Amino acid sequence: MDIFYTKDEIRNNPSIKNNMETHLVDKYRKQGPRFIIDVGSKLGLRYDTIATGVVYFHRFYMQYSFMDFDKYVLAACCLFLAGKVEETPKKIKDIIKVSKSILTEDEYSHFGEDPKDELMTLERILLQTIRFDFNVPHPYTYLLKYIKTLKALKPDMKEEEHNKLQKIVQMTWTFINDSLSTTLCLQWEPEIIAIALVHLAAKLIKVDLNQWFGFNKGFPSFNQDNWWAKFVVGLEPELLEDICHQVLDLYSSRSSKTSFTKSELIEIEQLRRKE
Repeated sequence: MDIFYTKDEIRNNPSIKNNMETHLVDKYRKQGPRFIIDVGSKLGLRYDTIATGVVYFHRFYMQYSFMDFDKYVLAACCLFLAGKVEETPKKIKDIIKVSKSILTEDEYSHFGEDPKDELMTLERILLQTIRFDFNVPHPYTYLLKYIKTLKALKPDMKEEEHNKLQKIVQMTWTFINDSLSTTLCLQWEPEIIAIALVHLAAKLIKVDLNQWFGFNKGFPSFNQDNWWAKFVVGLEPELLEDICHQVLDLYSSRSSKTSFTKSELIEIEQLRRKE
């Protein structure tokens, strides 16, 4: 059962109602997912397990305040649950060990005298909060599906075109990774997020997917205004642009961790300013 929120609902979250400053809420919303990614990567967990943990994290703080539950303890708990859900389980002691190696002494102190018991207790609260809704689809799956379908429309693709399409996939994948530090998963279905970020990557690669794949030209098998209409009907460009803006805003600070190269970040910043 997917539950989505409006921007106003997200802005008026329990932490804000608890008189927490907005900039701190935004900061914690980034720090928690980053911590899940760091711990998950060190433990060798798959990208989907990590992403599931992040979605649990974001959903939890739509019901509870950061002032009531520590972000790092909750993040570790989300990763522990996600590991079991995605059938890539990690022992709780290993998650605690890696968490301790990453956090400062003060940050780790919130795990209490018995970190294992702390996580086990919190897991029960987490389960109730997400209403035992374990199934979390992610944009990665839709990205691969969309690209596969688009490639089938152009079987005679030249090597240069193939390389550009691969670049779009790689860049979109990175955008999806980085989008975990936003609340997009609380706002929109993963298939819509995937379309928006393919759209963004294509802009950066300077590829017009509509023209490339024959949309707007009465293609034999369909006649759509935009390439994404083949996958999701009724998506307005303004909606996709809004999603793109939320991701682009992540790169306004170069301190943000990302796997983009320096030259790619410069291009992203140029596009952000144009938009």
